[in-house]
Amino acid sequence: MNTTSRISQSDTYDKRTIILHWLSALLVMVLWIAGQTIDFFPTGTPRITVRSLHISFGVLLAVTLFVRILWRRGAGSKLPPADAGALGKLAIGVHYLLYALMLAVVVIGIAAVWIRGDNLFKLFTVPAFDPANKALRHNVVELHGLLANILLGLAAFHAAAALWHGLVKKDGVLRRMLPT
Repeated sequence: MNTTSRISQSDTYDKRTIILHWLSALLVMVLWIAGQTIDFFPTGTPRITVRSLHISFGVLLAVTLFVRILWRRGAGSKLPPADAGALGKLAIGVHYLLYALMLAVVVIGIAAVWIRGDNLFKLFTVPAFDPANKALRHNVVELHGLLANILLGLAAFHAAAALWHGLVKKDGVLRRMLPT
């Protein structure tokens, strides 16, 4: 059944919301790929550069997330749920969980930098909080990676749901977040 008329053209998000959404998605993907490949680079300058880029993009994700939350709570578009009932509640829950996971991954990533200590582009050194505590360093880095993997999986579920709305239900939900 085609329900294209259910969501009107005026039911789209504003440009800033759309930009912040897609910037967040891009940063999450780039950060995940960088995180998965850092150890492929030889020690020294190449690995320091990739790790520094990962940290820098992580800070950019933190800033983007902060701006996105402020915008969403303030002047950003507020659209009704695409589905009523349980599916609508599930969609809202997934969105909150995506925000929570992004925030957790960023905060734990910052903690990992502080606990491990790091060299940023050979320009600035973050001193290690407890250099002898290898178990703490390992556990925080592992938690950061685990939550990043969960975030990516949930983001893939979110993308699949958007595609289902756009390609199967054809109800206009996908168009809400597409740039015009």
